[in-house]
Amino acid sequence: MAAHSSRKVILAALAGNSLIAITKFMAASYSGSSAMLSEAIHSVVDTGNQGLLLYGMKRSKRPADNKHPFGYGMEIYFWSFVVAIMVFAVGAGISFYEGVHKVLHPEVMTNATLNYAVLGFAMIFEGAALYVAYKEFGKVRGKLGLLDAIQRSKDPTLFTVLFEDTAAMLGLIVAFVGIFIAHTYNIPWVDGATSIVIALILAGTATLLAYETKGLLIGEAASPVIVKGVYKIIEGQSEITNINEVRTMHLGPDDILLALSVDFVDQLSSERVEAIIYELEIQIKAQYPEIQRLFIEAQDKSHHFASAKADKARRENKEN
Repeated sequence: MAAHSSRKVILAALAGNSLIAITKFMAASYSGSSAMLSEAIHSVVDTGNQGLLLYGMKRSKRPADNKHPFGYGMEIYFWSFVVAIMVFAVGAGISFYEGVHKVLHPEVMTNATLNYAVLGFAMIFEGAALYVAYKEFGKVRGKLGLLDAIQRSKDPTLFTVLFEDTAAMLGLIVAFVGIFIAHTYNIPWVDGATSIVIALILAGTATLLAYETKGLLIGEAASPVIVKGVYKIIEGQSEITNINEVRTMHLGPDDILLALSVDFVDQLSSERVEAIIYELEIQIKAQYPEIQRLFIEAQDKSHHFASAKADKARRENKEN
């Protein structure tokens, strides 16, 4: 379901940005507006980014093999991080350069009416894409606030498109205001200043994207709701005396690795321990199908903490 929603959002944004980029370039060439050129570049970057996200989604679906025994799910995190770099380096960089150039060497804008028309249509297209992205993200965020949902989201494709579309709408509004001021009051350098503002919007968006995807790229734990649910299932087993450790990590938006260390009642037969482990695996995966890899270690509580203490001592010795 999540993958279907992500693909739907990306395809909607890809179609909209492709059409918008063409019209913006036409308007920029006719009017000579720096702000419009920045917006055109912005749309091209967004179009390329959506292509990268689709590519990343396809690559992440490859099955596990000997070289990557846990699969390729995290590849979508890598391509999402590449998108953040593209937005910053290409989108913000070129827009900033173009803006500074036009501030230092301002040119009188011509045919501003065409710019207004293109920006108006672009707002309609971007608004539709933003609506689709916001609607689909709303399905997965539940009752969480928008910022909390973004921070907890494990699917970067959804919030990446949401960020991009939001930045695009802000950029269009800034471009409209900048072009209006530059044309109406005959202040050509304002057009260049508008490009700089658009560059700052893109840079801020890229920074947020990089920050959010970094955590996923280096390995993020499952949501507290899932971890709490796992604890509840294990605590329901009367023959487990202690939960030594629960560790989770997202290997993809819908692919969680779960590692458990538990202490069983003494004197249990190996057959009974194996049966309990099997029961736990069935229950956990039935309740949380996103937990696709589950490893359970039977370990005495005292042995577990002694081992953890020894590991800590070794790390401290290495640091010293």
